[in-house]
Amino acid sequence: MRPVASEEEALAFVEEMRKKYWDARHHCYAFVLGERGGLLRFSDDGEPQGTAGRPILDVLTGEGIYNAAVVVTRYFGGTLLGTGGLVRAYSRAAQEGLRNSLVAERRRGVRLHIRTDYNGVGKIQYLLGQRGIPILQSSYGADALLEALVPAEEKEAVCTAITDGTGGRAELDAGEECSYASAGGEIIFL
Repeated sequence: MRPVASEEEALAFVEEMRKKYWDARHHCYAFVLGERGGLLRFSDDGEPQGTAGRPILDVLTGEGIYNAAVVVTRYFGGTLLGTGGLVRAYSRAAQEGLRNSLVAERRRGVRLHIRTDYNGVGKIQYLLGQRGIPILQSSYGADALLEALVPAEEKEAVCTAITDGTGGRAELDAGEECSYASAGGEIIFL
């Protein structure tokens, strides 16, 4: 499994797996591009039609995964699985790959710059912590300066909460919107 941003990236990943596992019989794949699944592709790569690529694609779309590609490489071991067995095998391989992957959700956010006196720092940290909003940077001089990554849809509510919580003593400056994802507790900027 690999995140991909374009059809070219997805196909390059498929070719990379073909080269890496050059002696395998089948490299079946599927990929989904775009949040609404604007581009869907799959291949059975020589397996009976509908037994490999479609089941892999169904796992991705069923889990709402996009901008991702999956390649399942199969060596023929002498056991004939039949069409039902192939569908189950490719579906399970894709599900197992997904279970062992770190899935990140893309979001729109705003870098909120906050300037406050030292009395307001604890309250702001508490308010942000309650909402699960990470503080990206902080510096302390004459005033405390904090930079938080606020989900775009929560910007107004967070600004109101900080203003109310500090009695209007905090200065807020919202930067431009940005794309980010969080995975495993880390922020990833896209």
